Amino acid sequence: MTPERLGLLWGVTVFAGAGARLLAVLTGLPGVVLLLLSGLLIGRSGLGLVEPLDLGQGLETIVGLLVSLVLFDGGLKLKLPGDTLKTTVLRISLIRLVFSLAAGLLAAHLLAGLSWSVAAVYSAIVLATGPTVVTPLVQQIRLSSPLSDVLEAEGLVLEPVGAVLALLFLELLLGDLHGWKELAFGLLSRLGGGIAIGCLFGWLLSECLKRLKPDPSLGIRLQLTLGFLFLLYGFCEWLLPESGLPASVAAGVVVGRRPEIQVNELDQLIKELAQLAITMLFPLLAADVTWGELSPLGWGGVICVLVLMLVVRPLAVSLATIGLPLDVRQKLFLGWLAPRGIVTAAVASLFSIRLEQAGILGAGRLQGLVFLTILMTVGLQGLTAQPLAQALGLMDNSESTDKSLDTIKNSS
Repeated sequence: MTPERLGLLWGVTVFAGAGARLLAVLTGLPGVVLLLLSGLLIGRSGLGLVEPLDLGQGLETIVGLLVSLVLFDGGLKLKLPGDTLKTTVLRISLIRLVFSLAAGLLAAHLLAGLSWSVAAVYSAIVLATGPTVVTPLVQQIRLSSPLSDVLEAEGLVLEPVGAVLALLFLELLLGDLHGWKELAFGLLSRLGGGIAIGCLFGWLLSECLKRLKPDPSLGIRLQLTLGFLFLLYGFCEWLLPESGLPASVAAGVVVGRRPEIQVNELDQLIKELAQLAITMLFPLLAADVTWGELSPLGWGGVICVLVLMLVVRPLAVSLATIGLPLDVRQKLFLGWLAPRGIVTAAVASLFSIRLEQAGILGAGRLQGLVFLTILMTVGLQGLTAQPLAQALGLMDNSESTDKSLDTIKNSS
């Protein structure tokens, strides 16, 4: 690919993302929905201006680094005051890890026609809700805390787990792993190793930031943070593939909890960079989707996604919240809002390439079903989240909701 063509690819991608952001501000429509549509417009399904595969092997590296930035930003902001909130997130994450994984496997095989092995990869990829989608949505609809905290934390916990699990299922499918014992060991080592390395890097970064003199511009702080973060991701991926994602979250949590650091100012700069990463990544990855990958799925693919949205998610949330101080309105909203985000899209794109290179049938259908899941969850839930929250009285300006939500904090 010529440098001129590469420059045009990035120029069109960033311009399309910025245009989608502008349109979201002017119309009030969810920005993530418009970002996905902009990617379809400029990509293989539309004008054909952007072909992500032209980036070659660099695509995986670029996507990984930008995703690590987004997850680090989420870790910086992760705050769960009180034992009840932590219990809520932990129970939702654990039950969805088991229940939703099994249900997604069955739905993808029986309804969408994927083979058992490819269906397992799909179920792991779409396991987590996306903090890159959930956070803008809860901010836009002004969802009351702590309900917004639970939704954001759920995505941050399950996003790395789903990505690592999907990689292990992929390696099992490709013959790189042999048996469930190796899969379980791989999951624990990648998650545990990534978290441990991330905590170490986060501590080292926070110690360096603490020793810096106050800098009104925060320039050196931002540069140092990005240097540590990208080194962390590169080191983890070299040592334990896919461990860079949990490491990024862990590092963000450690830095965010150091009171002596100017976390609020640093977080604002990291947040802007994370938003830029999302603006670049969503159109780029959506540009790789073709209608040829979506159309063979037919109504089976649509029904598969609807089952995940309308049956699996509400049941998992209902089971996880038994005995917790959440009323029916809060459970209903938690059971509805579960959009998939940029990590889901990134993992699907990269894994489908590896499956195609290995000659595995169903690679295109896997990517098509994943992006159909993203389009339907982001589109339907993104457009209905604010009306539903308003109807249920779960927005920040609802005094009755504040009182009911306070019971969660008081019970902690």
